Amino acid sequence: MLKECFYHGTRNSWAYAYDRETIHLRVRTKRDDVGEIVAFAGDKYDWASYHREYAMEKVASDNLFDYWQVGVKPRFKRLSYIFCCKSGSETVWVSEGGFYPEQPEPPEGYYDFPYLHEADMFKVPDWVKEAVFYQIIVDRFANGNPAINPDPIDEWGAPPTESNFFGGDLQGVMEHLDYLSELGVNAIYFTPLFAAPSNHKYDTMDYKQVDPHYGDNEQLRALVDACHERGIRVMLDAVFNHCGEHFPPFQDVKKKGPYSPYADWFHINEYPVEVRDGIPTYDTFGFFAHMPKFNTANPEVKKYLLDVAEYWIKELKLDGWRLDVANEVDHQFWREFRRVVKQANPDAYIVGEVWSDSLTWLLGDQFDSVMNYPFSGKVLEFFSGDTMDGLAFSQSIGQLLMRYPQQTNEVIFNLLCSHDTPRALTVMKGDKRRLKLAVVFLFTYTGTPCIFYGDEIGLQGGGDPECRVCMQWDPDKQDRELLQFYKDIIHLRRTNPALQSGRFHFLQAAAGKSYLIYERRDSEKQFTIWINNSPLPAELTCQLETDGWRDALTMEEVGAEGGVMTVRLDAFGYRILVRELS
Repeated sequence: MLKECFYHGTRNSWAYAYDRETIHLRVRTKRDDVGEIVAFAGDKYDWASYHREYAMEKVASDNLFDYWQVGVKPRFKRLSYIFCCKSGSETVWVSEGGFYPEQPEPPEGYYDFPYLHEADMFKVPDWVKEAVFYQIIVDRFANGNPAINPDPIDEWGAPPTESNFFGGDLQGVMEHLDYLSELGVNAIYFTPLFAAPSNHKYDTMDYKQVDPHYGDNEQLRALVDACHERGIRVMLDAVFNHCGEHFPPFQDVKKKGPYSPYADWFHINEYPVEVRDGIPTYDTFGFFAHMPKFNTANPEVKKYLLDVAEYWIKELKLDGWRLDVANEVDHQFWREFRRVVKQANPDAYIVGEVWSDSLTWLLGDQFDSVMNYPFSGKVLEFFSGDTMDGLAFSQSIGQLLMRYPQQTNEVIFNLLCSHDTPRALTVMKGDKRRLKLAVVFLFTYTGTPCIFYGDEIGLQGGGDPECRVCMQWDPDKQDRELLQFYKDIIHLRRTNPALQSGRFHFLQAAAGKSYLIYERRDSEKQFTIWINNSPLPAELTCQLETDGWRDALTMEEVGAEGGVMTVRLDAFGYRILVRELS
């Protein structure tokens, strides 16, 4: 047994409260090195009366490690524990004190979870597990009120550029709520809506006014109310890392320099405030001089931005905030942001834009979720080409699952593409079959799925600004078959709790093969998802309980023989099977 690979921590994603009764314990070992792990857990004040043995399950693997997990419900909310690891004839006991050939006298030197405090537990909004999000850039979605169009304006559907406008507005969104309801989405993520000179609105000028080319505050309130009447939640984009150059306090600093009362609202490195040889004398988002960075440690800045966050939560009964460039804002600001937002609406969903490992922000004191770009990267890589086999893909997904506590995984914001990336169908080189496989995985995987507007009708486009194309409303120019596929998979997701919060587990994913078989299950239903990511037909088999299976989309009964299920798939084909467990 390679002891150097063993890891367990007593905090973060390794030992944490999953709910008010359950503590999750996780362990990492060398891949294919350990055959069995048992957690011996009990009460440190009376070990003899209350200790039990808990067999751990190997829940994920990557190319280097296996990951094990078990849920323990201590009677008195406190837990001491040690791990017994077996590999062939070798047995090793592992505690905080080290490695032992025999079990040390309990509970001296054991790992300790002192007490399960509900106040310390990371709670996520339950509604998000049932949500299917739809991301909208208002300027590109629908023009409902030409009277407030920007000037100049391009013809709807013309190629998007970094600076052109198309006239989409809030009225346009309002007029297409029936479409969104029929599609089946029950949550909308809007990119910024507040007054700004650009087409993307990430250079905010007034944080409490809807951009006049989109409408006004009353229209936004009416739109949110109409969404809520339909059971559609609404999440807005908070741009708190930086503002636009036309933001009045920044203009004051440009005019008055160090004598401005707002001088410390920004990171001014040298006066006068200007751009020299292409480099601003102040900190910005990237090198964009028109986006000066806030000093969020300044008490006045903090008060101003937190007031904005609270204002819109209360004003609109807003359901959540997506936080732009969240990883470049200090952690203390986000801790106070969470406190303010959750006091205004305990069920508000807080999603940070962080493109890498985000555990630092997902420990219960800052965000509920992040935009899961590492997920989209792996999914698009696997389904768009032949550089990754099924085993490598399953390993990469297993590694992602072990980054965060389970309650975080259940509401993490999963997407295939966004306003910052090429569209999924473009990544798939226009192959709709490949796109469908990626979408099937998105909607049958753990976490909260999000659709970028128009993906459901076949919109394409490269990276920004090409991905920000206008929505196509002419039915003759929409891919209606693809649209029906999206409706079906959304309906399947929304009507089955097992696909929302059930256990996720790979059943088969082999080296050198391009197929996947995995399951989602809860106490009532078991789903198995069969995917052939290959240009050739395939016949897949898997050891399964044989009774009661049917196709989840067609309801056709599916038989099996001798405990073996056989499924035949077309090239780039899939099948979703389900059976009742209760």
